[in-house]
Amino acid sequence: MSDGTVTSVDGTTIAYTAWGDGDPIVIIDGATAYRASTPENERTADLLAEEFLVINYDRRGRGESGDKLPYAVGREFEDLAAIIDQAGHGRPATVFGWSSGGNLALNAAQSGVPIARLAVFEANAVTDDSRPPLPPDYVERLEAAVADGRPGDAVALFMTAAVMMPEEMVAGMRDEDFWPGLEAIAPTIAYDGRQVGDAMSGRPLRADLWDRVEVPVLAMHGIDTWPFLADAARAIAAHLPTATLKPVPGEEHSTTPEVLADALRTFIEEN
Repeated sequence: MSDGTVTSVDGTTIAYTAWGDGDPIVIIDGATAYRASTPENERTADLLAEEFLVINYDRRGRGESGDKLPYAVGREFEDLAAIIDQAGHGRPATVFGWSSGGNLALNAAQSGVPIARLAVFEANAVTDDSRPPLPPDYVERLEAAVADGRPGDAVALFMTAAVMMPEEMVAGMRDEDFWPGLEAIAPTIAYDGRQVGDAMSGRPLRADLWDRVEVPVLAMHGIDTWPFLADAARAIAAHLPTATLKPVPGEEHSTTPEVLADALRTFIEEN
């Protein structure tokens, strides 16, 4: 295991940890997550390190990575491309994204980032009435809260509108020890909102959303996850001609490192 940094196009430093050698697998975290908060990524990497170079990086504005404003979705495509080129030595990369990190990965592939194959676990989509869609002004409200010096309100909006936690539960979380850490990365929640775009609007996915994604895609969901997350995986798989839907053991928007490592290994071997 080794730590390092790459430099993105706009000069932002992106920090990463790498395990093993071989063709790269790049792990992208979802909203509010980064290397220090996701030990499951390290355990997954340990299981794959004998065969692959596994890279987990802090998305811009989180952990040990820098950030430059104003934000644009394309900056994160450039960050991923820099990771593949500089940390992955330009070798054919499998990209795996958790949750909205999966949306980022799909968007990056759509934009032309060199990705050999793509796997997502419960990427974000709401295409029917199985749950309320994101408010149309969701990103604007997040950004306004941060700009007004109310990062806790941005976190609370994410928890209630995106994660669908009850307001009273979120209110009680504000006194917990972990809350200041969430407030510290509150500006990046809007980054995920912009990556998700209108995929959680309650309408069918736009025909041109990922119409240039031609690489193999694995769309996973936990067998016992919340029903709307399984619906999202099915909608994404149906939307992409190159996608395979794979229910795996897991619940509540997660699975185990053992399950994930096995699924990624099989996906790579078959594609």
